[in-house]
Amino acid sequence: MNWPSSRICSPIRKPLSELDWIWQGHRIHLVEAGDPLGATRVVLIHGFGASVGHWRHNLPALAERARVVAVDLLGFGASDKPVSRLAGEPEQAGAVHYCFELWGQLVADLVCEKLLPAEQPSPAQVHPAQVHLVGNSIGAMVALTAARRLLAAGQAPAQVVLIDCAQRTLDDKRAAQLPGWERASRPLVKQLVRQRWLIAPLFRLLARPAFIRRVLAVAYPSGAHVDDELVTLLHRPSTDPGATESFRGFVNLFNDYLAPQLLAELDGANPPLPVRLLWGGADPWEDPAEARRWAASFACIQELRVLPGLGHCPHDEAPELVNPILLEWIADRPQRTWATR
Repeated sequence: MNWPSSRICSPIRKPLSELDWIWQGHRIHLVEAGDPLGATRVVLIHGFGASVGHWRHNLPALAERARVVAVDLLGFGASDKPVSRLAGEPEQAGAVHYCFELWGQLVADLVCEKLLPAEQPSPAQVHPAQVHLVGNSIGAMVALTAARRLLAAGQAPAQVVLIDCAQRTLDDKRAAQLPGWERASRPLVKQLVRQRWLIAPLFRLLARPAFIRRVLAVAYPSGAHVDDELVTLLHRPSTDPGATESFRGFVNLFNDYLAPQLLAELDGANPPLPVRLLWGGADPWEDPAEARRWAASFACIQELRVLPGLGHCPHDEAPELVNPILLEWIADRPQRTWATR
């Protein structure tokens, strides 16, 4: 049996439901699976350039134990891709400022509207609804931002699982760590990537299937599951009207959250909001050593597991290793208590 439409292509073992959800006037593409009445709920949040299909090897397995919702963030996958508005640009009807607050609010609203019951659980309920946020790369940053918003609203998730969370080395707040030539050229680069005349041909170059395959060869060191299906699910959304605009918005995120900022907020909650880290030991872009520093610095981080030899997307590269870990973590029903590591 196949995914419910040509928008996502992958074999499955469990029926999926595909739907569009309207959020702030924008169409957001979702895929749901699992028991809709189950107390355990999981939100899967993809990384840059990906979509719900990137969870092709995980969603069916997780749906055996939980209600699972995978979301295409605004600007990605089969969701709407509105015009980008960068800092300092005038307001424009329908334009959005692509940033972690935007995507974090989207996920927080999704949780409140679709995954949490409207009424408070009764004392007779043994297991009230628990929501687990799982994100890869920038999706992990979105998960942290959504958790921060849900915590402030009194609807804290059960836990946040970060898979190779983006460390955002090009953010202004980390500019001092860059080599001298990069710091010197930075003002010019930041001006150039604002220009649509440059972004459009750059995006067309990077979105070619041949280039996508070259990137995947780096991102998936073992080469496992780098197949035509993966290339297609990454390439197809790039042909949509507006795809260049979401790319423009993302590459101009020079001053947004860093993970330690958000972890500090979750750490400062009373009690801290549980976070778990899963990392590819051979990630070419997000250094596992940084993850170890986070785990040593924040009490909210209950566990860090590093998977040797895997890259930036271990959930897709080695689902046979990652799925049992995710199932173990969501079955653990973590309590918001002080963590020991």
